[in-house]
Order: sequence, then C-alpha cells, then structure tokens
Amino acid sequence: MKTTEKENFLLIENEGEDLTNFASDLTRHHSDFKDQNIVVNLKSASNVASKELLSFLELSNVHRNDNKSFVLVTDAVGIDELPEELVVVPTLQEAEDMIQMDEIQRDLGF
Repeated sequence: MKTTEKENFLLIENEGEDLTNFASDLTRHHSDFKDQNIVVNLKSASNVASKELLSFLELSNVHRNDNKSFVLVTDAVGIDELPEELVVVPTLQEAEDMIQMDEIQRDLGF
C-alpha cells in the first residue's frame, strides 16, 4: 500500500495486491487515516469487477459516517453497477473535485 499526502486528502494506491485483500488491509488500518479524506486509486488494477469494489463499501460507509470523504478511482466498472453509497469516479481530478464539493457541503452544514 502506497500513501501520498495531498492538500486536502490522503491518496492510497494498491501495489499489486488482490483488491479484496487490499480492502481488508485498509479496514484494519482505518484508525491510521480516519481523520483524513481518502482517495483510493485503483487505476492500475486490471479486470476490476463490481464485486471487488463492493469489498470497500463497509469501510466507505464507516469513513463517511465520520464526516470524511472516501472516493474510489477506477473506470473499469460503470457506476450504475454499484450502490449509491460507494463513490466511484474515473479520474484523480474528479476525485479531487468530489472531495472539494464534500468539504463545501460539510462547511455549509449539509
């Protein structure tokens, strides 16, 4: 797992691990980054299935319930195949934009 500190989020990238195991690792280490907005870059993963992305759902829900953003970046699966609660965007720029929009909404009390 590779982490990079950005201006208003932590970028986490998978280094070749199976996505389900990667999601489990993130869940185990959640306390290390629970106070930060998270972007998980899955662009390097090939043949991503919606079932694999669902392994991030519980962590996403816990993280968002703590008023922090959790965004997955991949264009391998259409967003129509995933539940609304799982925020998935196709590019890192869109992930940054999503984080900024979430921050604005939280600042406004939504």
